[in-house]
Order: sequence, then C-alpha cells, then structure tokens
Amino acid sequence: MSAPAPSPPAIVDATPLPRQEEVLTDAALAFVAELHRRFSPRRAELLARRAERRAEIARTSTLDFLPETAAIRADESWRVAPSPAALNDRRVEITGPTDRKMTINALNSGARVWLADFEDASAPTWENVVLGQLNLIDAYTRNIDFTDPASGKSYALRPDEELATVVMRPRGWHLDERHIEVDGEPVPGAFVDFGLYFFHNARRLLDLGKGPYFYLPKTESHLEARLWNDVFVFAQDHLGIPQGTVRATVLIETITAAYEMEEILYELRDHASGLNAGRWDYLFSIIKNFRDGGPKFVLPDRNAVTMTAPFMRAYTELLVRTCHKRGAHAIGGMAAFIPSRRDAEVNKVAFEKVRADKDREANDGFDGSWVAHPDLVPIALESFDRVLGEKPNQKDRLREDVHVEAADLIAIDTLGARPTYPGLVNAVQVGIRYIEAWLRGLGAVAIFNLMEDAATAEISRSQIWQWINAGVEFENGEKATPELARKIAADELAAVRAEIGEEAFAAGHWQQAHDLLLQVSLDEDYADFLTLPAYQRLRG
Repeated sequence: MSAPAPSPPAIVDATPLPRQEEVLTDAALAFVAELHRRFSPRRAELLARRAERRAEIARTSTLDFLPETAAIRADESWRVAPSPAALNDRRVEITGPTDRKMTINALNSGARVWLADFEDASAPTWENVVLGQLNLIDAYTRNIDFTDPASGKSYALRPDEELATVVMRPRGWHLDERHIEVDGEPVPGAFVDFGLYFFHNARRLLDLGKGPYFYLPKTESHLEARLWNDVFVFAQDHLGIPQGTVRATVLIETITAAYEMEEILYELRDHASGLNAGRWDYLFSIIKNFRDGGPKFVLPDRNAVTMTAPFMRAYTELLVRTCHKRGAHAIGGMAAFIPSRRDAEVNKVAFEKVRADKDREANDGFDGSWVAHPDLVPIALESFDRVLGEKPNQKDRLREDVHVEAADLIAIDTLGARPTYPGLVNAVQVGIRYIEAWLRGLGAVAIFNLMEDAATAEISRSQIWQWINAGVEFENGEKATPELARKIAADELAAVRAEIGEEAFAAGHWQQAHDLLLQVSLDEDYADFLTLPAYQRLRG
C-alpha cells in the first residue's frame, strides 16, 4: 500500500493568473508556510500587545521613553552594521506600486532608490500581489518592457548602472492574505510579500552586487522590530544566504515607535539600514492613539500640519539625531505633488514648496528623501547635492545639539492652527475618491494634484472621526456632526457624478466608497485600520 501524499504546505484559493506558477512554486509556498508556522503566533501576540498599549494611552493620555530599555539608549558603543555599497547613497528615493509601467519608470527615474510598494501604494488584489512579484523578477532578469495601450508609448529599462536600487515594502503586520492558507489559517500579508520576494530574489540580487532590502511599515514597538529580525535570521539560514545580507529601513510612522527609535535600531542592528519619517501615517497614529485625550490632541487640517510644527520638528530632529548616533541613514518624508500638464503656474508654486521642504531636510541632516513623481527627482537631488556634494550621506553630522523631551513629541497644542470647514470638505472628498480607486485595485491615486495612498485616506477619516467626537466648531459657525459629514459626502457623490458622467459613475464603486468612508468615520468604535473593512469589499 502506497504512503499517503504529503499535504500541500500552503493552499492557494484564487483565480489563476498568467505566469503565476513562476511565483507560486511549491518551494516558494513551502517557505511562506514555514514563515507562517514559526512566526505567526508571535505576530498575534504583538497585535494583542498593541491593543493593550492603546488602552494604557487612553487611560493616561501620555507616552514616555521606556524605562526598561534605558540601558540600550545610554550605551554609546553600539552601531548598526555598515551600509552596503548599493545603499550608501540614498539622497533621493522614489515610491510607488509594482505594476509593470511603474516598475520601469521608477527604476529609470534617476532616483538612487525605488521603494517598491506592496503596502500603502498598492491595493492588495491577488493580481497586484502576484504580478507585482513577477514584475520585480522580470526587472532583475531584464525581461521587462511595457507598451501603453492608450498612447502606444513603449517603456524599457536603462543600463543596469543607471537603475535605482530596490527597497521593497511588504504589508504591515495587521493585514492577512485571504488567498493563501496554511493549516486552515490565512497567512499574514507581510509573510507572503516578504517570503515570495526573498525566496525568488535574494540570491539573484547578490549576484547583481546588491541584496534583498526592505522598508518595514507600521512598526509600533522594538518588539515588532525584533520579530522582523528573527524572520531575517531564519530566512537567510534557510536559503543559505550569508547573515547580514538583508537590510531593513524602518518607517517611524507611529507615535509609539517615535519613543523607541534607538531600541528599534538596536533590535535590527545587524540588518538595519536606517529610519524614515513617514508624515501622514504618523499623524494618523497620533489621532488613533490620543483620540479620546481631549481638546489638546485635536489636530487641525492635515495640510496645516507642516514639518515645521513644533511637535513634528521634535520628531524629525530626534530621528536624525538617533540615526546618526548609531550609524544609520535618516530618510526624510514624501513630496507628494503630481505635476500638472496643463497649469504651469500650479507647478511653479508647488515646485517651490517641494524645494523648500527638501532644502530643510538636507540642512537638518537627513541623508535622503522621498518623492512620488519622476519630475520631482531633479528638485530633491539639487537640494541634497548642494549639502552633500560628493559625499554619499551626512551620517557624520551627529546633531548633538538636539535635545527632545518625551512631552515634545505629543505637544499637539503648540500648533496655532484650528480645524476648518474646508478641511472637513477636503477630508471627505479625498476619502471617497481614494477609497473608490482602492476598491478598483489602485493604491496610489492622483487627487487634486497630490499622490494619495492609504495613509492619506487614514488621516482623512480619522480627522472626520476626531472632529465630530471632539465637538469641533468651525470658523463658519457650523459644528462637526455626523449629519454634516453625511451632507458633505452626499454633495461630493453628486459632484463626482456630474464631473465624470453617469456611465463612468455607474461603472465605479462610488456608493460603496461613500458608505465605507462614513462607516469608519462615524462608527462609535474606531476601526484600527481602514484597510481591514475595505479588504472585505475588495474584489480579486
């Protein structure tokens, strides 16, 4: 009698895609399954710990540096691993999803780094998850080209030495991948994205003189960084890749992580490359954690919270100081402007704002910064070239003049601006328009000449929720109420219908987007992430 066939390591339940067998090999799925079995229990514990910490913030309305890790902060001796050559100069980084056209354009953009995004700039349809992996494989093997069906324009890669270095961003810890199950459980999206990418490309990237480099999103504590470090150690051993080959840059885009920057670098020190200042998610995290902290935590319109606000300045200055003290890169925030092909005056004003923002970052000691569009690469490059010259970075600027106290990071009431009625309208508009595109599978969307992603939708719905629950009164005398939000949302739906026409409106997901925005903005129970209920409505 023959032995029973071994059960498959991972079960894929999705409509097959062209060439998916090149990504979803038995060996690759076995690797993903091993990641899930080894590390998902700890991931679940850490998600539960987030809820406990949030409850503590609700009780105390404060945060502080951790007393139990004071020795790590006080120890002047440790440094992160030296930067690999491919990541030593990061003066301009471009971000975007991994569709075929973006893959080519980002690699060709002239930026030093491309953040290849499976997270906030990518709606996690099965097609985006799998074909995004395939596009990166094709890019590394130079088997990628693209012809735009609308314009007929063709795109192809430049020579290898002119291409950006890829730093891939997997999904955050909170998201599952519903199309892959192991032992009857959905696999965390982070393990699917990281696992497939690492399995197929780690050796290939080493042969190209680079390595598997990652951006780690939504990190809330050094314990979450420790989990990633253990994943890296296991993955490298499992595939016979030298330890320390992986490099990770952590986005400090949650308020709790801002109090643990040194500890996060310490946990990842053999694999750490730097920290990044992620503005919109950071503001979203402040609202989420201090949403019941009273009037002093009410944020004004998101566009009024510039990086020169005292509490944002404390955050960025501390980030630069921390990174350079430990030998890591400090990477600045996003320039999200999308140039207009029709309005030169709009471009001129916006380009000056981008230039001022990048000048500030370079002068403050950042080693590089993000842009969302290739046209912004030369502007950011000029700002950093002026400060860096021939040097690859300015990690030698230790910023010992910086002294940030725990209270400085949450001194929201130092900002003079107040929420406005136009700010509420904009939050509703951006929220509906972004969610509608996300439900169609688009994660990076140009809205009102800005590249919006899930982080901006999160802050939009969070501000609506916060202003209503805080009883904010606007400059026109109107009060933030559920009824007012519903009226503005209905007006926006009618405006979109008039703007795009009945046929296009009917073909979209506008009513669904409207309903979902109001659900997460008006529900008494605040949803931790907009993308959790949105994923239940995402087709494909």
